[in-house]
Amino acid sequence: MLTDEQHRQKMQQRKQVQTQRLAERTLEKGLVIVHMGNGKGKTTAALGMVLRSLGHGYRVAIIQFIKGAWEPAEKAALSHWPDQLVFHAMGEGFTWETQDRQRDIANAEAAWERALDYLSQPDYRLILLDEVNVALKLAYLSPEKVLAGLRTKPEQTHVILTGRGAPPELVDAADLVTEMTLIKHPFREQGVKAQAGIEF
Repeated sequence: MLTDEQHRQKMQQRKQVQTQRLAERTLEKGLVIVHMGNGKGKTTAALGMVLRSLGHGYRVAIIQFIKGAWEPAEKAALSHWPDQLVFHAMGEGFTWETQDRQRDIANAEAAWERALDYLSQPDYRLILLDEVNVALKLAYLSPEKVLAGLRTKPEQTHVILTGRGAPPELVDAADLVTEMTLIKHPFREQGVKAQAGIEF
């Protein structure tokens, strides 16, 4: 265990390193951010960034792929920013519910067209493409099409792509990638159903 003096010296050294790192990093740009993995929290983490952006007064667009057969609670909570936020839930729910691949593809393509519209508008500082990775995994959209669209975004626009199954091409092209790892889940291990405020 460190003494108080050793701890003070260690923190002083750490502060010097951090101060130097901050001074060296001057670039500012819109990021392509991927939240992926089997763990819970991909959309939730993205919505945290949405709230930060709204707090800064930025305009935000949310396009939900796959989701859309129900009114998500986050849509109700975010309705307090009508002048800053647009929210489009454009899927029809889980793919095993629709059981219609062609309809799912058409919905994904319509959502992507809506996303491209916002990607062309520089006054939107953050665009969340929720569950788009699932649409890519299921081949409802091609990685090439999505990457080509991302290349058209304004320089300062951030784009977050969430969902399981992000393709390697997207991971390679992204600036920031976070993988949520599943350790335990009460649905599988305890038979606990999806609950308001936690899953929806």
